[in-house]
Amino acid sequence: MQNDRVLVLTRDGDLLDELLRMAAAAGCEVERLPDAVAARKPWKTTPLVVLDAVSVIEVAEASLPRRAGVVVVCVSPPAEDVWRCAVTLGACAVLMVPRDEDRIVAAFADAVERPSRRGTVLAVLGGRGGAGASVFATALARVSAGRSERVLLMDGDPAGGGLDLLLGAEERTGLRWSGLGTVGGRLAATTLRAALPSQEIGDGTVTVLSCDRADGGGPTTDGVEAVVTTACRSGDTVVCDLPRSLPAPAIAALTKADLAVIVVPAEVRACASAAALLARLRVHDPPLRLVVRGPSPGGLTSGDVQRALGVPVAAAMRPEPGLAAALEHGGLRMRSDGPLAKSAATVLDLVRQNGPRGAT
Repeated sequence: MQNDRVLVLTRDGDLLDELLRMAAAAGCEVERLPDAVAARKPWKTTPLVVLDAVSVIEVAEASLPRRAGVVVVCVSPPAEDVWRCAVTLGACAVLMVPRDEDRIVAAFADAVERPSRRGTVLAVLGGRGGAGASVFATALARVSAGRSERVLLMDGDPAGGGLDLLLGAEERTGLRWSGLGTVGGRLAATTLRAALPSQEIGDGTVTVLSCDRADGGGPTTDGVEAVVTTACRSGDTVVCDLPRSLPAPAIAALTKADLAVIVVPAEVRACASAAALLARLRVHDPPLRLVVRGPSPGGLTSGDVQRALGVPVAAAMRPEPGLAAALEHGGLRMRSDGPLAKSAATVLDLVRQNGPRGAT
């Protein structure tokens, strides 16, 4: 039977206090045991074992079997016998406090968050101003949640007015970017979700991290890296609405994206603007696809746009009936058979078929 609690073996009271603090930051429940004898029963079932420099030797001498998920934490540089016993037990890391606190918190968080799959990260940008990227990002989040998934909708544009408005969650309590402060490192996904506004859609949930309208507070690079990594590791779908100016926080999201979607109206001027954006995006080498949005006043087809920009078209999208009025009254609402929902579903299917960025 699987045990959800992390096993900690240490007689050092100060180290125990530090480990308990880090576990709490990761939302992790700890079982403290006094010695190797007591650890024998839960040894194989706990998701993570944390040993100090004394305990790792005791456990190795007790001949407990090798296993995955063993971390040794020391308060001073480990001696040779500590390294030898760590290797014997199959330890994945020998760490020190306080130097390696971020890695220890990450180990605790990974023990709590054991998803069946890694989450998917999508970045959405407009080929020109007013292209409809924020609307399409929100559509991706809603369609993904409609598939019974957990979704993080991340607002990367402080000048965009706030994705909470597009989602219809502006009255819901929770933090915006300014409320997260100077967050960095690893967060607990459960803590992050609880702190942010959310909306249930079918059997799924969209959690939104929006920019502030009052003071224009937006994301930091460290904050984006921490939030996207946390949500992705816990199996969430992450949709990032990014500004065309590509500040450092947007680049941090872009480098983690499994797919970057450029929304391009079927217009000559929009294609020219998108070409300039793509030249800057290609420096960071994200997988790229276009969503071509109608109407086309000059008769440009999606094929014309694809040839002009040299990027495959994922979806060609007709205008969504009643969209402008819906956005003024309670946020984005879509017909399941409408152009927005169908195009969003096509993009989600595409990124799932292609798999995580860098996968072979």
